[in-house]
Amino acid sequence: MKAVVMAGGEGTRLRPLTSNQPKPMVPIVNKPCMEHIIELLKQHGLRDIVVTVAFLPQSVRAYFGDGSALGVSIAYSVEESPLGTAGSVRNAAELLDETFIVISGDALTDFNLSEIIDFHNSKKSLITIALKSVENPLEFGVVIVDDENRIKQFLEKPSWGQVFSDYVNTGIYVLDPEIFKYIPEGEKYDFSQQLFPKMLERGKPMFGYPCDGYWEDIGNVNQYLRANHDALDGKVKVSIPGIRLQENIYIGEKLNLDSLDNIRGPALIGNYAKIDPDAKIMPYSIFGNNVVVKDNAETDHCVIDSNTYVGSGAKISGSLVGKNCEIKPSATIHANAAIGDECSIGEHSMIASNVKIYPFKVIEAGAHVYSSIIWEWRALSTLFGKDGVSGLVNVDITAELALKLGMAYGTALDKGAQVTCSRDEHPASRMIKRSIMSGLTSTGVGVRDLRVTPAAVNRFGLKSGRAAGGIHVRSSAWHPELIQILFFEPPGSPVSPATEREIEKYYNQHNYRRAFYTEIGQILYPARSVEEYIHGLLSSWDTDRIRSRRFRFLLDYSFSSASLIASRMLSRLGAEIIALNTFLDEDKSSAISSRYQASPGRMQKLVLSAGADLGIIIDNAAEKLFLVDEQGNEISTERTLFLLLKLMAASEGKGTIAVPLTVSGLAERLVEGTGCRIMRTKVSQAALTEAAAGPDVIFAGAIGGNYIFPLFLPAQDALMSMGKVLELLALSERPLSELVADIPDTTLLHETKSCPWSLKGAAMREISESVLDEENVDRLDGVKVFYDEGWVQILPSPDEPLFEIYAEGDTVDDSRELLERFSAKLDEVMAAHEQEV
Repeated sequence: MKAVVMAGGEGTRLRPLTSNQPKPMVPIVNKPCMEHIIELLKQHGLRDIVVTVAFLPQSVRAYFGDGSALGVSIAYSVEESPLGTAGSVRNAAELLDETFIVISGDALTDFNLSEIIDFHNSKKSLITIALKSVENPLEFGVVIVDDENRIKQFLEKPSWGQVFSDYVNTGIYVLDPEIFKYIPEGEKYDFSQQLFPKMLERGKPMFGYPCDGYWEDIGNVNQYLRANHDALDGKVKVSIPGIRLQENIYIGEKLNLDSLDNIRGPALIGNYAKIDPDAKIMPYSIFGNNVVVKDNAETDHCVIDSNTYVGSGAKISGSLVGKNCEIKPSATIHANAAIGDECSIGEHSMIASNVKIYPFKVIEAGAHVYSSIIWEWRALSTLFGKDGVSGLVNVDITAELALKLGMAYGTALDKGAQVTCSRDEHPASRMIKRSIMSGLTSTGVGVRDLRVTPAAVNRFGLKSGRAAGGIHVRSSAWHPELIQILFFEPPGSPVSPATEREIEKYYNQHNYRRAFYTEIGQILYPARSVEEYIHGLLSSWDTDRIRSRRFRFLLDYSFSSASLIASRMLSRLGAEIIALNTFLDEDKSSAISSRYQASPGRMQKLVLSAGADLGIIIDNAAEKLFLVDEQGNEISTERTLFLLLKLMAASEGKGTIAVPLTVSGLAERLVEGTGCRIMRTKVSQAALTEAAAGPDVIFAGAIGGNYIFPLFLPAQDALMSMGKVLELLALSERPLSELVADIPDTTLLHETKSCPWSLKGAAMREISESVLDEENVDRLDGVKVFYDEGWVQILPSPDEPLFEIYAEGDTVDDSRELLERFSAKLDEVMAAHEQEV
């Protein structure tokens, strides 16, 4: 049988180590990674090898030649242009006329390839994929198999809610030549994203083979260092060059080394290295050939490639250094830093953690380098989270970061474009917003500065098309020292993942556009933005109907900037309003839900004493809404959601209403006979917002005070929600308490269970496998199983080491039984895996 070694990868996430060499050529214990793979193939009798090359193919050819030095025969297939994983193999089809195995040249493994091949033949499979169980499958392609290991589903880089298996695609395949009929010739085509799903749809025999043994995708610096350390520890079966001595110290030929007293194993010292007597070589130091380490220098947990000089007193810890580098005396390189080939690091200089220095750079003496020095693209960092860019003020989110973030966003936009900027009342938000604005204008992008205003005003203005995007800076509702930077795009939605990646690319490259002197962006202060927003609100409500009801209500602004707006329009509603907390207070920027729930009595008493029709509370961000009825009863956010859902369905008569999967099935019952339908979304605010932008969606909401009226704005807006509540109440002509009393109680129960991060993937796989025989299973987000007596949903948290379990039956007892059944099942899974550990 022939083997195909894919060696065309550029390894962009591993740069600068791969800046001037292909990823398969990066050294693992002083051998190219691909050499370990070829030795593995030879061990299993696979000596006829085809190597696919694309990026810097000459370096692969020059090292391996025809393979005779390694006891194998190598032929090469060169991609003239990128063809993708499947396309590159298709390019070598004339060399592959029988069943063959495909393996990556840039992932370290010691899998039993013979077992994989035997399994493939026994199943008469067209495609067999080697699988590996991993703790965190989020960065890989997840594969779901049945009891016979037949592949049922593929998921590329899933969210935790989609992790139905902890088996990941290792990139090792056994394939029959029949597959070439399904791969277009000369086109870019991918195995996991295109060919395999296509074969699955056609019902072709495809199996997954769970492998024991070691497998590490060497995708970034941490994984690269770990692979080297694991090789020294014997966790992966590879041939390590040199003679093995005590403490797992491996030494090469013709060393200039007085003794082993200053070397602590495990360690590897390459051929012709020179180690001075007073140098300290600590555990997991791996040196290539001709490395020189001078007196009083110290290394630990690092990889230093060939021909590099480490001067006296230098310290290299937990990092990697490329070929032909000069680390001058007393220089310090901290953990997870990476120095490319042929760099010079000056005396007494310091390279901070996680910094990348690309090849051929000179760091001056005494310099302290805290950010990467780059001349080409590298892997993206995790700049954006679920709430835009967020972090602690002047710790994670600094004025410097904000400036660069503004420059990156401006670079991603056309010169001359405009961005609307706004903020809340906190001084930290002012500092960060001003830095962002400076960055934007430096790239030739103009700024429309709304100053202190709710994010909804910013979002609403994007509907006009006068700005290409928007940025809102605010303090977090749940952490007083946390700052959030939110990015919007027309018509007021959060920016797309593609835009986020574009911003991150420029931010990580430090490759910003610089505007000429005459092109610096202007800062404008739009005069009518708030008036346009107010006009939009009033136009979205039936104000005549609201005025006819002559409401009397309490309105708690929660010290938010909404008070600057609402007072200018509420007079047009013909209502008597008692306003509370109307001034801005930077010290009160906290979660209104927790504040209100902690002391609900105040609003309730005020509503009763004032004889009001209702009490309305908005949060400090002016996005969420909470209600108290005329009898002083706090209305839960679940009942408020169902009330709005029911009233909207009755008033509109048709359209779609979006709610998350975890909302009670009462939602469907409440809209029966109205012409409206319920659409279920994933359990996240981003998913709800995306669904709200659909063409016929009239309302979207979730428990917690989150309501969206997309005809006005595809985002949360407490003032819009307030007006809509008044309108719907006016249309019903009934007291709020009566309307709420008409909403039936639900039997929905909820439980949170802790689960270590390392077990979440395995737990999701086993829970998913345990319900394979069930007839009605929804895997949109987590696992939701429907039974005759109700449903139960298990949902892994994306941010915390825990699971959420929801259950709703015909009765509370049914709900409790379902909840306890799946809670016990989760306990069993975790207990079993903890015993294995």
